[in-house]
Amino acid sequence: MAKFWRVAAVAAVLVAAGALLAPAVLERHQTTEQAPRQEGRRRGGAAGANDPVPILAALAARADVPVTIAAVGTAKPAQTVTIRPQVDGQIVEILFREGQDVKKGDVLARIDPTLYQATLDQALAKKAQDEAQLDNARRDLDRYVRLAETNAATRQQADTQRATVAQLVAQLKSDQAAIDSARATLAYTSVVAPFDGRTGIRNVDEGTLVRASDATGLVTVSQIQPISVVFNVPQQELSRIAAAMAKGALPAQAMDANDEKPVDSGVLEVVDNQVDPTTGTVRLKANFPNSGLALWPGAFVNVKLLVETLQGVVTVPTASVQRGPKGPFVYVVGDGTVSVREVKIAQQDQTRAVVTDGLREGEQVATSSFARLAEGTKITVSDPAAPATPGDTPAGAPHRRRPATGGEAASSDPAATRPRADAGGRGGTATP
Repeated sequence: MAKFWRVAAVAAVLVAAGALLAPAVLERHQTTEQAPRQEGRRRGGAAGANDPVPILAALAARADVPVTIAAVGTAKPAQTVTIRPQVDGQIVEILFREGQDVKKGDVLARIDPTLYQATLDQALAKKAQDEAQLDNARRDLDRYVRLAETNAATRQQADTQRATVAQLVAQLKSDQAAIDSARATLAYTSVVAPFDGRTGIRNVDEGTLVRASDATGLVTVSQIQPISVVFNVPQQELSRIAAAMAKGALPAQAMDANDEKPVDSGVLEVVDNQVDPTTGTVRLKANFPNSGLALWPGAFVNVKLLVETLQGVVTVPTASVQRGPKGPFVYVVGDGTVSVREVKIAQQDQTRAVVTDGLREGEQVATSSFARLAEGTKITVSDPAAPATPGDTPAGAPHRRRPATGGEAASSDPAATRPRADAGGRGGTATP
């Protein structure tokens, strides 16, 4: 029994000691974990507040800047026609390939000419018959005239014969008209191209019976070299366009789908004679040679119309121009700092802006890091073309230690020199 009570007393003492020591051990562990984090935050915050902001910058430069009007238009053939038969009949021959380039006068198809050839032959025979009758009538007229002079025949007979001759002359003219009509109708059996162009997909095959009243036609022929582009511009641009046209033809460029590079160059051909009152725009048409077939009928085309060129103006990258309550401004780079300067912009596109006031040639403007810039902000201008090196560390970025090796393990480990408290609360230095 005495042994039991001794064991119980020892256990009670151990439980009491654990309860007393647990808070101290937990406090020391939390202090050890939080101390380096708080120290890192204090050091990082101080460094970030004082470090200069890295930026990219560009120089304001003088250049000749073209002033263009951009629009989206539709490519249209210079000429287009649906080839329809002018006579009824069966197609006996098709002489073109789909998508073939044809010349004016090329035969595209032939319609059975048998009936039309017979009609022409009849007209020719009728004329020959009437010519023979006219010959005989003229000889009879000569006889009647001579007989009337000797009173062997009456004047009435001579006049009647003269009228008969006149009727036959008129009949011959009618016969000639019938021949011309029959010959023209026969020519319609050969379907020809009316101008140089390219054929489309044909709608008929050999053996098809076609009629002059058919609406679909045989094939469509379109002239795509040259080609036209029709586009709309706001009516407010009319004055500039009219003034530029008075000086000469206006160059136009057809751009690619990304609006980055021209695919063809042409000239403005015509400005429509009225403004569309429903949209407030006016239609323009430009012609392009389309030698490379980059433009196709029906396709949408980005068009740039050159109306003038600004000579020797100050330009900056469009990215450097910011907008504020008072209008556009730029950050001008000075001696290690930037200053805010208001500017006037005459025009700008995706890459550069024309500055008419507020900036001089040769001044440097910031083109990045605008969220961290303000009046007087300290900066460093970075070179975007310079490659990064292992020793380069951007301003404000935490410095990374390289992994410790060998004998450096003791000095590079932060825990090796970190202050720690022992169980009694006294300061000391931890050993590995």
